[in-house]
Amino acid sequence: MKIPQKFFARQHEIAADYLIELDKHLADIVSGRATEMFEVRDFAEILHVHPTHFSNTIKAATGHSPCFFFEERLMEISKSMLQNISTPISEIARVLTYDPSNFTKFFKHFSGQTPKQYREAYFQSLAEKKEIFTI
Repeated sequence: MKIPQKFFARQHEIAADYLIELDKHLADIVSGRATEMFEVRDFAEILHVHPTHFSNTIKAATGHSPCFFFEERLMEISKSMLQNISTPISEIARVLTYDPSNFTKFFKHFSGQTPKQYREAYFQSLAEKKEIFTI
């Protein structure tokens, strides 16, 4: 049996809508307009689909689970926030709805280094680049 083309179009529509809603939600988290992190079922509800169908559709359309995109985007935001030396790591964790130890575990799991190690390495690489340009 051949699967109708409109089925694949709908899969990609749901995936695109999810990524848009994910970016909106994370912007709300960072700005303080939202204080609780959404779960898969929350995004499914926004898109008016069943959570299982939502997860299966995202996986079929992209090859990755919804959590993959969520975690990837959180890591991008975390790294960006860590590049501001004046923001304490505990404050970054709070803004991203983590307690500091869980934020450290999350960050280390996905980057291989703690937030403090990432920040130190980032500023060390900036200092090295500055030395290269001033020679």
